[in-house]
Amino acid sequence: MGHITQLFPMKILASIALAGALLTAAAPAAQAQQSDSPYHTRFAVDGPIILGLGAASAFGLYRVQQKSGLSDAELAALRKEDVPSFDRFSAGRYSESAQTVSDLLCYPTLVIAPGLLALNKDVRSHYGQVLGLYVETMLATDALFTSTVGNVYRYRPYLYGTEGGGGRSGAIATNSFFAGHTGHTATATFFAAKVLHDFNPGYAGEAFVWGAAALVPAAVAYYRIEAGKHFLSDNIVGYTVGTTMGILVPQLHKVAGRAGVSFVPMQGLNANGYAYSGLLLSKRL
Repeated sequence: MGHITQLFPMKILASIALAGALLTAAAPAAQAQQSDSPYHTRFAVDGPIILGLGAASAFGLYRVQQKSGLSDAELAALRKEDVPSFDRFSAGRYSESAQTVSDLLCYPTLVIAPGLLALNKDVRSHYGQVLGLYVETMLATDALFTSTVGNVYRYRPYLYGTEGGGGRSGAIATNSFFAGHTGHTATATFFAAKVLHDFNPGYAGEAFVWGAAALVPAAVAYYRIEAGKHFLSDNIVGYTVGTTMGILVPQLHKVAGRAGVSFVPMQGLNANGYAYSGLLLSKRL
């Protein structure tokens, strides 16, 4: 992800602080209105998880900063034929305009996707809890991303051409695997789609929302390839990681049995005047 060494320290610290405040504020509301929220969060549990994810992200960032760039001899030795055939079509591509488009698709989405959730009244009544969960989800992707980029050397596609300017010899040129823009965008969009579904299962237009959630990170992936920043395989892994985290983290916080069947105790008199007690099978939506 571009300018990673400048962006991540502030993002990690801000994310941890925000999540702590949101989860602390959301805890009483979640307990008082637990039947209305599909999620259960506790600061005593989620706080340490967020701190751990933040620490993992910070250590991955440290590893990124320790990487070295390529020498002139190493650059001269790069050959497109050495790239796996699956990815070879993008070797040598470079486009600053495509990089700009990918930035404009990625970064605003990280704010817009969770922001749009506030338009739904059911989500809005638990918005602090949802935002805290979003920060935790995004940090899960961060931890995987920085840890991978910090330990895996893969040359960016543009190195196999002649363009790229000063970025050709810097350490950032070895950060191709995996695609951070794509991964973070997928986390944001699939998180939003998952949360909206959990609060309003079967709502009108749900297929459109899931389709948009899939399309936006796919568009980011396309422009990252056109920009020469990542190979197709980098984007597939990034897309998979982002989608998985965006769905899995909220799912792990779901309240068991919120949607499904429950048994309601009943007692009274039957038609013959005898007392009875039993259970009524009830479906909750």
